[in-house]
Amino acid sequence: MSTMTFRYEALDAEGAVQKGTIEAESADAAAISLNGRKLTPLSVTRGGQGLNKDIQLPTLARRTKARDLAVMTRQFASMAASGLTLLRTLAILADQAPKPQLKEALGKVYESVKDGSQLSDALAEHPSQFPKLMVSMVAAGEVGGFLDEALDRIATMFESDAALRAKIKSAMTYPLVVLVFSFLMMIGVVWFIVPIFEKMFAQLGGELPLPTRLLVSANHNLWWALPLVIAIVAGSVWGFRRARRTNPAFLLRTDRLRLRLPVFGSLMTKLAISRWARNLSTLLSVGVPVSQALEMVGDTAGNQVIADAMVDVRDSVRTGSTIAVPLARHAVFPSMLVQMVEVGEESGRTSEMLSKAADFYDNEVEAATEGLTSALEPLLVVFIGAVIGAMVICLYLPMFSIYQNIQAN
Repeated sequence: MSTMTFRYEALDAEGAVQKGTIEAESADAAAISLNGRKLTPLSVTRGGQGLNKDIQLPTLARRTKARDLAVMTRQFASMAASGLTLLRTLAILADQAPKPQLKEALGKVYESVKDGSQLSDALAEHPSQFPKLMVSMVAAGEVGGFLDEALDRIATMFESDAALRAKIKSAMTYPLVVLVFSFLMMIGVVWFIVPIFEKMFAQLGGELPLPTRLLVSANHNLWWALPLVIAIVAGSVWGFRRARRTNPAFLLRTDRLRLRLPVFGSLMTKLAISRWARNLSTLLSVGVPVSQALEMVGDTAGNQVIADAMVDVRDSVRTGSTIAVPLARHAVFPSMLVQMVEVGEESGRTSEMLSKAADFYDNEVEAATEGLTSALEPLLVVFIGAVIGAMVICLYLPMFSIYQNIQAN
């Protein structure tokens, strides 16, 4: 019998996961051969060569969400604190990772660490999965000998960020659903109801009022106008995102405009400051140098206005200034935050004061989001009523002119 190629995953004597290929006559024979190598088979699957070789299509390098990173880092911190070896921990994390991209990245990190690389260096090879902030904190933990504590702080940071994002998404779900429902309802009326009234008006005679003619015209042109509108909107969104990625000046202008929007601008400002304060607090707490921490937190705040401000703050700190002095020069940072940072620097508790500031702004964001949702609910009800009322009036306006014509005759 000819031999075939099998891919395997197996545990070695230390409990680490080993992956590779083996030549054997069958899967059972491959498992027996692995046992002879003192490996415990986890899976044995048939591979191939030439035309029989498995084809793997390249996938987009999607970023891992904060929620998935929070779960992964919390598991990492727990297993590291329990005394498991780093390789064993990475093997378990790779096996349990819920997303394919994260699973693949952790598997490669495991191989790199197994080959002698530092954990931080191995994580840095996958920037789409592991943020620079996380890599720097792991590196600081490795140098200072407190990797367990660094991982715990990373997990707490990601958990707070994920919880805040979840609250905002939950609050914005209702308005979004209402708007989508209103849009679909308008399309349904124009597509199905208007033709019925159009036939009735044609039989009764008379000239249609302008609003009704507009609805009838929308029905006649909906088959091409709707795809065109969708294409224009999709193209505009794509162009806007691309411009933000490729044009720094456009990115700065739009981020500055976002912070000045009525109602939403205040919410976005508080969200960006909360993220900035928590990330800077976490970096400083694990021993990352101040100038390096300031350089990194600007990119993680999610707003280019804060990122540009951090360049000025970092340069001032490098010349001997405190953080609070250059921070006060930028209007995006509230005076209360500046004062808390100043007090923290004077008392030697900057990280602690930043953490308290982050907690405060987290609560502010949550309260503002709930207030915004409460305010939007009646407005959305009025909006739906106005849409329905306007369409009903447009459809029934011809009835009045027809009735007047009947009375005149």
